[in-house]
Amino acid sequence: MQKQVRSTQSPSADQTRGLISAIDKAAKRGIIHQNAANRRKARLKKALAAAK
Repeated sequence: MQKQVRSTQSPSADQTRGLISAIDKAAKRGIIHQNAANRRKARLKKALAAAK
């Protein structure tokens, strides 16, 4: 999912929210650590901001 959002020129707000929600759910269920989830979200937001 992350690659799909990063590869599009201007991802929609729904795609971005969906991805962040999926990352949060994975952290909540213990699939990934909370700090790893925060790091992934920060990198995603940074990449989206740079694309604008």
